[in-house]
Amino acid sequence: MDINERIPRISEETLENFMLDVLVGVGVPKEDAKVVADVLITADRFGIDSHGISRLKPIYYNRIKQGILSPVTKVDVIREGPTTAVLDGNHGMGHVISKQAMEIAIAKAKEYGMGMVAVRNSSHYGIAGYYTLMAAKAGMIGITGTNARPSIAPTNGVQPMLGTNPLTFSLPTDEEFPFFLDCATSMSQRGKIEVYGRLDKEIPEGWVIGNDGTARTDTHQILKDLTTGEAALTPLGGLLEETGSHKGYGYATVVEILSAALQGGAFLHALSGEKDGKKVPHALGHFFIAIDIEAFTSLDDFKKTTGDILRDLRASKKAPGKERIYTAGEKEYLTSIERGKKGVPIGESLQKDIRELVQELNLDYDFPF
Repeated sequence: MDINERIPRISEETLENFMLDVLVGVGVPKEDAKVVADVLITADRFGIDSHGISRLKPIYYNRIKQGILSPVTKVDVIREGPTTAVLDGNHGMGHVISKQAMEIAIAKAKEYGMGMVAVRNSSHYGIAGYYTLMAAKAGMIGITGTNARPSIAPTNGVQPMLGTNPLTFSLPTDEEFPFFLDCATSMSQRGKIEVYGRLDKEIPEGWVIGNDGTARTDTHQILKDLTTGEAALTPLGGLLEETGSHKGYGYATVVEILSAALQGGAFLHALSGEKDGKKVPHALGHFFIAIDIEAFTSLDDFKKTTGDILRDLRASKKAPGKERIYTAGEKEYLTSIERGKKGVPIGESLQKDIRELVQELNLDYDFPF
């Protein structure tokens, strides 16, 4: 039997209800908790395990308990024009802030063809693709990016300076799923390395660079060293400019600028979550763009052309030994079908977190572990 078949699986409905109860239990208003839980379960549904329920305790629950994340979210509109807005999230729940920001961008795009909203003083907002998919479902192109605490070293450097800074797109198609590209501008990100840690596996070479400039693969020590600056993630392209490292570094920098400079927000090491040896809010920035396709062409024509492009890509000649070519969003769609039937796998480390939350909040859940 495959080891993955021995890992307990929990239904999406049960996990979502559990996350909702945990969030309400730590002071998040119920309607806001529903938004956060929906973002997290969407990640688990798509197989993006680094950003689903695994983030509930270490990121959201613990930070609220530490007093560096406000469970009650207050969003202020700092500046607004016909197609733009700047929001201040006051260190509240990033998911709540971001859903509101994309809703504003979509509303502006419906009226004027395009809308963009910049956000400051937010927090970790879960999978970026949740917000771009909101736009795709509305018949629009959705784009978002966010900065994050320093973890990526610049090309030819070893010091963590930039966040993993995802640049994310969703586009509607005439297929059963949209084009959905949600990925960091680093070779990997901490959440994925944590998944390797839970599996007790070494990470692939090229994901992380040590202070001595060499590649690191020792997962458990890396997770410690990433917090002290003794190791750093590499940009897309890896360690060397010859393999395209400067491209990932450049895109990460673009996201950093758009997540800070437009909204008067924090950047680089001001996002570390520490000041004078004390934990402080991470003060993240985001940006959200919605583009109304009907302002350019008919939505049906756009969907068909996009679908034709994706189908041609999947039908192209495969490399020897490869059975299938995928397009962005396809694997997530297939995973969502499989997990909808079988549930979300919950590994041992995550089981421990869940048991602790059940005990701390005295919740009535009988999980099979």
